Amino acid sequence: MTGAWPGGPCPQCGDDMPPRVVHCRNCRALLNDELTEDSVEIPTFNPLPEIDVIAAASPKGHYVLCSGCQEELRIHRKYKGMKVQCKHCNHLFNYSAAIETKAFYTPCPHCSEELRAAPKYMGHKVACKHCNGHIQLMPE
Repeated sequence: MTGAWPGGPCPQCGDDMPPRVVHCRNCRALLNDELTEDSVEIPTFNPLPEIDVIAAASPKGHYVLCSGCQEELRIHRKYKGMKVQCKHCNHLFNYSAAIETKAFYTPCPHCSEELRAAPKYMGHKVACKHCNGHIQLMPE
């Protein structure tokens, strides 16, 4: 036999193989006698960046400064638009979009670890510091 595999039973295991295959699908025996195990170069795998899994993540809440004592507070987004009270100085203030946000927090959609990110990363593609999962930080 010379050249491409014509099809038929594998000489090693006897399974019927279609024409023009290189290896037996069952026992992986080399079927083309012009080839050797090192003549078939297997290319290295390079994943395409546009195919990487990118999961969306929205802020679960924010870190803001109390307008009374300037201490940092962690506030869930469900309180947006409501009056909240500082746990440090008991100052009441309205938790709204007008308040400067120091950072936001969200769970990683890949590993569920909590991430803290500055507002400047909103809308950007980032990697989780815990699992290196690809994340797109989405606005609320």
